[in-house]
Amino acid sequence: MFYDNIIESSNYIKEHININPKIMIILGSGLSKVVEALDEPVIIPFKDIPHFPTSNLVGHNYQMIAGKVGKQEVLLLQGRFHYYEGYTMKQVSYPVYVGKMLGIEKLIITNACGAINQDMAPGDLMLIDDFINTIGNNPLIGENDERLGPRFCDMSEPYDLASIAKMKEVAQSLNIELKQGVYAIFQGPYYETKAEIRMLKTMGADVVGMSTVPETIVANYLGIKVIGLACITNMATGIRTGKHSHEEVIMVANRASDNMAKLISTYLKEI
Repeated sequence: MFYDNIIESSNYIKEHININPKIMIILGSGLSKVVEALDEPVIIPFKDIPHFPTSNLVGHNYQMIAGKVGKQEVLLLQGRFHYYEGYTMKQVSYPVYVGKMLGIEKLIITNACGAINQDMAPGDLMLIDDFINTIGNNPLIGENDERLGPRFCDMSEPYDLASIAKMKEVAQSLNIELKQGVYAIFQGPYYETKAEIRMLKTMGADVVGMSTVPETIVANYLGIKVIGLACITNMATGIRTGKHSHEEVIMVANRASDNMAKLISTYLKEI
């Protein structure tokens, strides 16, 4: 049934776009400026795609946009789904399964997150080179369908090292500073306590957020190369004083969105 749903979703999308994208981009909260880099955009609301989840979280538009950046044909997801909204992990990562059926070979995942590493600050961009899954659940739990991927998925290089090197090169040419580090997923929807942040810091996390890891796991399972780009919107609880709010996250992400868009669009034109 799950496999058949993926086929039905991908067939619907194929009927509504006129390109053959090899790259999918998932946009995090407040990072919509990337959309402006697309030429010849075709918009498909998530709610129109068979079997796609739907959501109403502020900061997400929940639509798929097919278009071009230079000569590169891409599929952009403006909005994502979160485990804390009550979705299963399979639902959270469902768009990645559909992307594989559409021929996607590379996935660029962006997110808004909080910094644990004090060498980072709000507005910084960070390349993710590894992750920590603190949720105790993942999208591959359950019966495996060999048509999609192997029972036991290797995770020795969750974020493609060659793509990381190229992204660094592009950032340098644009004079955009890129941090690099480990992303920890926290279930949410509450912001972490000081004790939880101390735990994550001890575990080796540089930043913390509530997304990205499920999509990364499924992409690796499906043989899709992944680039993770995090936008730091706040310092994590206890790192600096002050309260957290989703409005703050959106505001800082909007400010950093220009650099994110410039970085991604230039990268796409150069690969």
